[in-house]
Amino acid sequence: MSAAAADSYGVHRVLGPQRVLPQQADRLDAALACQPTEVEVDVRQLHIDATSLRQLRAAHSGDLEAVRNDLLALVARRGKLHNPVTNSGGMLTGVVRAVGDAYQAPPPRGARIASLASLSLTPLRLDELGAIDLRSNSVPARGTAFLFQQSPWTTMPEDIPESVALAAFDVAGAPARVHARTAPGSRVLIVGAGNSGSLAAVAAVTAGAAEVVVADIDDLRLRALEALGLRLIHPVRADATDAIAFADAVGAPADLTACCVDVPGAEPACLLATRTNGHILFFSMATDFARAALCAEGVGSAATLEIGNGFYPKHAEFVVALLRAHRALWPLLSPAAEVAKGTAWPPA
Repeated sequence: MSAAAADSYGVHRVLGPQRVLPQQADRLDAALACQPTEVEVDVRQLHIDATSLRQLRAAHSGDLEAVRNDLLALVARRGKLHNPVTNSGGMLTGVVRAVGDAYQAPPPRGARIASLASLSLTPLRLDELGAIDLRSNSVPARGTAFLFQQSPWTTMPEDIPESVALAAFDVAGAPARVHARTAPGSRVLIVGAGNSGSLAAVAAVTAGAAEVVVADIDDLRLRALEALGLRLIHPVRADATDAIAFADAVGAPADLTACCVDVPGAEPACLLATRTNGHILFFSMATDFARAALCAEGVGSAATLEIGNGFYPKHAEFVVALLRAHRALWPLLSPAAEVAKGTAWPPA
C-alpha cells in the first residue's frame, strides 16, 4: 500500500504499535494539525457506545462523575475514545473547522456533521466533557477530532433534533442491514428494544416482514415500542441470557434474528430462537464469536451468523428517512425534555 493510500486510512496518526490501522493502535496522535487527507471537526457532542458506557458505569459502581473522569483520562491517554475492555468507542457530532487540501469531496467548512466511523479509531482531544446522563448515551463535549478520507460522515438533518439524529446515526447500520436482510413475509426477531432494536424493528416492518417480535426485559421500552402503533410489531418480555426460557417465550423460530442487546451471553438464545437454516445478525459489541460459533455446533444449527458491520451503504440516509416517517420513534432515542426543545447542548 502506498503512503498516500495508508494516510487515507489514518495510519500517519498511529503512535504505536507501528504498521496497524488506527482502530488497532494503542495510541493515536491527536496533537497534529489537520493533515492533507483529513477533515478537522470542532466537537460538540459524543455518543458513547452502549456496551462501553455500561461497562464503565459498572466499573465505577454507578458513580457518574467517576465515569466522566475516566472518559477524559482515556481520551488523553490514547488520543481517541477507545475502551480497552469492550474494544468500542461511539461517534460524535460537530462543526467542520478545516479541510486538508488533498481531501476528496469534503463537507463545507461550517457544516454540522456526524462521524459515522467509531471513536475507537478517530483522533480526538477533549477540552470539556459534560455530565453523564443515565437517560442517554449522548454527552456534551468540546474538543477537536480528525476524520480521515476513508472515514464516513453525514450532514446533520435540520428538521430532526440533534440528540435524536445522533442516537440514530450511532446504530444506523442495524436498521439498514435488517431492512436489507428481511424477506417479504418472513418472521423477524429483534433481541433488545433499545435504540438499535427499535429502529431495526421498524425497518423490518417497512421491508415487508409478516411479523416482527421484539424481546426485552425492560417493560417500559416494550410498552414504548408498542405505543408506536405498528400492528406487525409484537413485544415479548424475555431474558436473552436464559436461552431455553427465551426460546419458549418467543415461540415459533424466526427466519431472521437481530441481536441488539449490550449484555454478554445472548448468543445461545438467538440460536435457539432462529430456524436452523435461518440468519442471525449480531450487532452488539458484547458478542462473543467463539461462543456463537461453538453453540451453533452444539445445537445443530446451520444458521448464517453475521457480524453486524456498523457501516452499510447509504445507512445514514436510510435512518433519516425512517425517523421522518415515524416521528413517534424520537422519544425512544432521546430524553423527552430535549426532544421537546428540539435543541442540544452546546448551542451552535
